[in-house]
Amino acid sequence: MFSARVPPLGSSRVARVVARLRAGGGPLLDLTTSNPTTVGLTYPPDLLGSLDVPDGLVYRPHPRGHLEARRSVADDLASRGVEVSPERIVLTASTSESYAVLFKLLCDPGDLALVPQPSYPLFDYLSRLEGVVSSPYQLEYYGRWRVDLDSVERGLEPRVRALLMVNPNNPTGSWMAADDLARVRELALRQDVALVSDEVFDRYTWDPAVADRAGGLVNDPDLLTFTLGGLSKAVGLPQVKLGWMVVGGPDRLVRRALERLDFICDSFLSVSTSVQLAAGTLLRAGRPVADQIRARVRDNLGFLDEAVARYPGIQRLRAEGGWYAVLQVPTLGSEEALVLGLLEEDGVLVHPGYFYDFPRESFLILSLLSPTEEFRDAVARVLPRASG
Repeated sequence: MFSARVPPLGSSRVARVVARLRAGGGPLLDLTTSNPTTVGLTYPPDLLGSLDVPDGLVYRPHPRGHLEARRSVADDLASRGVEVSPERIVLTASTSESYAVLFKLLCDPGDLALVPQPSYPLFDYLSRLEGVVSSPYQLEYYGRWRVDLDSVERGLEPRVRALLMVNPNNPTGSWMAADDLARVRELALRQDVALVSDEVFDRYTWDPAVADRAGGLVNDPDLLTFTLGGLSKAVGLPQVKLGWMVVGGPDRLVRRALERLDFICDSFLSVSTSVQLAAGTLLRAGRPVADQIRARVRDNLGFLDEAVARYPGIQRLRAEGGWYAVLQVPTLGSEEALVLGLLEEDGVLVHPGYFYDFPRESFLILSLLSPTEEFRDAVARVLPRASG
């Protein structure tokens, strides 16, 4: 009766323990949070006032979104050194919807999209819901994260239609290195594969050496590219549903892509009028929220590094941005056993590496978004147990 696009449903053992502990009302320090609205940030009191405007009662839809909203996104990108025409911007309700739209645009049922591993755990679900198969290429760590280019070359079989990258990646915090990107681009161009760069975390870059890489694909002269962003991470407003795609590449390919995107997006028209009219104000007025997130991440990362230095068996893997940290810990048992021990005995929730398809055991993922005092308390419990 039901579509095979929905996988077998069920919860992990970790999720079941979390549910039991929360139902019991006990304290739980959460180092997995990705929701900026619940971690004690100060939002401008009138930030959402721009959603309440009389023009919001008038419905004048456009498949790519209101021109004024697209101009606002273009202006925001320009303020960070990325020049793009509003005509090449397409608005969506979220980055997840952007992926759904792109799979519709680029793939027939059964086609493949190459996705990084380890990375964002929803790729498999988002592709599956569109009848597309996600096929991994590997990120490997040798003092810094690099693309296993052999895995990309092996993965580029005839039914691959898109290669996805996340810059900086969630949760590794890595930008694709310039020489890796050059080779990936060469392989994609040879096989007529589009590149998709998810840059929702690009405002949270720690390493000055990669600070100018945002938007690096939007003016590619030869290859069809799509660069993704959204209010969720840009200004800490996941509940105000607005994402965007910037279409890059040669004019002939961009024109054909935009014609088809108009058809797809016109079939749904999912972005509300109010948020489009408010886009410019939200992007400008929300900048102090992004500043707070950067400060929070910087402070928590500094504390974490000082704490990890006292445990020689634990390593914080190098990253260049985002709001997560990856710890490699001694292999004294399974990741799941370690995470469950932290939950039930220490009252701390962290994610195990296998949630993000790390290729082997002994990785913990910590959110740097957590409130400072909670973060420090939690880290003080995590490190002794993880070190054995």
